[in-house]
Formats: sequence, C-alpha cells, structure tokens
Amino acid sequence: MSGLLIAAAEVVAGLALLMLGGELLLRGGVALAKRLGIQPLLIGLTVVACATSMPELMVTLTAGFEGVPDVGVGNIVGSNIANILLILGAAALIYPITGPRGLVRRDGMVMLGATVLFAALAWTGPMTWLQGGIFLALLVAYLWWSYTLEVHKTVPDPGAETTEAIEQAPESIWVAVLLVLGGVIGLFVGSELLIDGAIFVAHRMGVSDAVIGLTLVAVGTSLPELAASVVAAMKRHPDIAIGNVIGSNIFNILGIFGVLAVVHDFTISIEILRVDVWIMLAATLLLLLVLAAGLRIGRGIGLVFLALYAGYIILQASDIKGGLL
Repeated sequence: MSGLLIAAAEVVAGLALLMLGGELLLRGGVALAKRLGIQPLLIGLTVVACATSMPELMVTLTAGFEGVPDVGVGNIVGSNIANILLILGAAALIYPITGPRGLVRRDGMVMLGATVLFAALAWTGPMTWLQGGIFLALLVAYLWWSYTLEVHKTVPDPGAETTEAIEQAPESIWVAVLLVLGGVIGLFVGSELLIDGAIFVAHRMGVSDAVIGLTLVAVGTSLPELAASVVAAMKRHPDIAIGNVIGSNIFNILGIFGVLAVVHDFTISIEILRVDVWIMLAATLLLLLVLAAGLRIGRGIGLVFLALYAGYIILQASDIKGGLL
C-alpha cells in the first residue's frame, strides 16, 4: 500500500512539475524570441505552440526511452481525444464556442489530414525514422504555410494568447534564460516522475500501459490546454479555445509522433490500433462537422462531448474494449 501511495505522489508531483515547467518555458522562450526581434506572429506559431505541447513531448519521449512506448503513444492519442471531447466540452459549458470559417477550412483540414495519415501509417508496421521524418517535414510545411498566409493579411494577427504571452514576458535576458532552464528541468523531472508513478499504478491495478497512457497520462498532460481553454472561455475568447485544441492536436501528431519515431522505433499496440485510433478519428470528424455546419458548441453540444468522453473512459475501464480486440 505504501508503494502505491508513493507512486500516486509521484504522479501528482510529476503533473505539477510538467505544468510549471511548461509555463516557465513558455515565458522564457517568448522573452528570448522578443529579444531576438522575431515577429509576434512567428512567435505564436512556433514558441507558444511548441511550449504548450512540451509536456506531451517529454512524457512521450521518456516513455519511449524507458521501454514503454504504449504509454507514450497512448498519451498522444488520448490527449487528442481529451482535447476535443473533454476540453471543448468543459469550455463550452462556460461560454459558447464558434470557429471562424478560415480556421475550419485551413487548420481543421490539416488536423483531419494529419489524423488520417497517422491512422493509415500506423497499420503499415513499426513507426520508424522515415515516418517520423514525413511527419516533421509536414509540420514545417504547415508552419511555413500558416505564416505565409497570415503575414500577407493587411493586419497580421498573432492571436490573443500570443499577445498576452508577449506582454507578460520578462524584459531581462538573464531572467529569460533562467526561466527556460527551469522549464526544461521541470519538464524532465516531471516526466520521469509521472511515467514511473503511472507505470507502477498500472501494474498494481492490473491494467495495460496503453490504458494508463490513454487515460491518466493523457488527461494529465492535457491539463495546460484545459486550463488555457477554460480561462479563454471565461474571458469570452472562444477563438483561443478552439484554436488551442486544433493547434495542439496538429502538433501532437506531426510534431511529437514525428520526434518519437525519429529517435526511437516503436510499434503501436493492437489495443490502440483497433479501438482508440478510430475513436480519435471519429472525435476529429465530429468536431469538424459541427464547425463546418456553422453550429455553436454551446452547453448542449458541450454536454454531449463530455458524455462521449465519459463513455470513452468507461470503455477503457471495462471489459467491453477487450471484446472489440
């Protein structure tokens, strides 16, 4: 029992350090980008987007290097599902969310394309440096394309989230460097604690590494996105909430899966392939259909999203999933 309590404490401490590390890295990275004279729009597309996805990246890489890739892969698939159903569902209870048409046509279709590509490549066998290189190349192309489209607008808009991050960034370059170093250390130690604790809890409870990655770890690493989207909804900025989710899902697939495949070959478990990948694709399609139809994600749709996520968690905790395999 004492071992389980220690493992639970590791999970809690790991999550706290991941959130703190991500925030420190964000503030320090934005400050350094400002001092280097990088345009606010480019800061938003690179520094801000990458910093908010660092918890998922560190946890996924740590899981891969520690020989439990199912935790890492489950983390990304589960995070994408949670981003849509849990985070948007919770934010919609506070303030209705609508997606600009341009966002749906451009970023939404990129999210769908990345999800479909991942689902297709996942069935071809082990994920290697080749698939990882394809994902990373597509991510670079997407960032360049986004930047090119935005910079040619009459008044390029870096986004409210980026503007707020730039305004709150420290002026001292030494403070910025210390924040970046502190953020990296927090992310590294937090990911180690979270993975070690989660694996121990999984084995003691008799559940698979994949299920722990899809649920506990996925929700934990999505907490920064949840906090950001809820705050955005409270401040009446629904564009930030939806943009945060779509951007995070694109980075999770193209960036994090890409990096993991480049540095470490892995095989996706049949458990994730046959059930969870399809649920991720279905959630993505559901979101895009709602946005394309011009519907607001209000309290009604938000409750549906949350109910679907609750059903997904129940599926993970029951024997139903085993019957689908």
